[in-house]
Amino acid sequence: MSAIVLESVLTCPHCGFAKRETMPMEACQFFYECSSCKALLRPHPGDCCVFCSFGSVKCPPIQAQRGCCG
Repeated sequence: MSAIVLESVLTCPHCGFAKRETMPMEACQFFYECSSCKALLRPHPGDCCVFCSFGSVKCPPIQAQRGCCG
């Protein structure tokens, strides 16, 4: 099993602003406010968190293939 990546670059679909964030290990982050345009991001249907929808790396529980908070 490969190492779990704890950082992901979230990219706002509204303004394109990208920011590196540290992901929580054991929880989903359902909301995220863009630092630039202040849009409140929510996961796409079928995704468990904003990192799975807008991040460069899926969240740690999904990386570990153990499912997420769903």
